[in-house]
Parts: sequence; C-alpha cells; structure tokens
Amino acid sequence: MWNVLLSFSGLVALIQLLFLPFFPESPPYLLLQKGDKAGCLKAMKQLWGEGNYHIEFDDMMKEKAVTKGTKIMNVLEVLKEPSVYPQLSTMLLLLLSLQLCGLSATASLQESTIPYVSLGVAISELMSIIFCSSIIDHFGRRILLWGGYLLMALILVLLETSLLL
Repeated sequence: MWNVLLSFSGLVALIQLLFLPFFPESPPYLLLQKGDKAGCLKAMKQLWGEGNYHIEFDDMMKEKAVTKGTKIMNVLEVLKEPSVYPQLSTMLLLLLSLQLCGLSATASLQESTIPYVSLGVAISELMSIIFCSSIIDHFGRRILLWGGYLLMALILVLLETSLLL
C-alpha cells in the first residue's frame, strides 16, 4: 500500500494547485514590491473581510518609505556580505547535516556509491536554493509555488503510472 501513500502527497499537491489561483497575492508584496496600492487594499479586503485597514496600510507605507533607499541584493551580493555570514553558516550546517541522516544508506545503494549520492544530493539542493532565490524576485512566490505544485503533481502521476504498468 506504499504506492497509495505516495500518491496521497500528489493528491495534496493537486488540490493546492487547483486552489492557489483563487487566492490573492500577499498585500505587503503587492504594495512593497509591485507598488500596487489598489491591489494591496483589494487583497486585504479579500483576505480579512470588510473593514478599515488604513492602520495596516499606513504601516506598510511607512515600511516602504524606510526601505525606499535600500538596494535589493542578488544572491552573489548576499554571499559577499559579512553581516549575513552567521545566517548562511546556519543554513549551510543544516543542509550538510541532512546528508548525515542516513537516507542514502537506506536506499539499497552499494556502500561505495553512498558518498557520491550524498554529495550529489547536497550539490543539487544547494543549486536549487541558489537558483530559486535568484528567480523568486523576478517571478514572485505565487508563480513559483504554482509551478512547483504542478511539477510535483506531474512527476507523481508519471511515477504512479509507471508503477502500474
């Protein structure tokens, strides 16, 4: 019954894929990143219901004014910034510690290939983190979430189909 359990995660991804287009963008994203005041207020009303959101809107406008002169850095600029080294070190430590959890050893691999599989997984995770963080500002989180869920659902459907055949 493991294949049913595996397809359950595909079902959850499919449900999220279907309902994600009906949710509005984040109000701070619309105001701070896109500069869309009307869209921000519309998203606030859609998420929180009818009401007066001028206090929250004013707070976001103050945040926008404070961050107006702040330069948005790309991934390489962040890696060169010494003030983020503690956070980057923590993330890197967590990423590397995942490689020591034993998942590669339980995958029925030959013992000589386990270090290479672990290294390959770590490199692919690191590359996906760098790639996704560099394109997230361009496309936005909603498009990336939608694309990720679509890709996960398609892969799981293909996997389940190949298992049935």
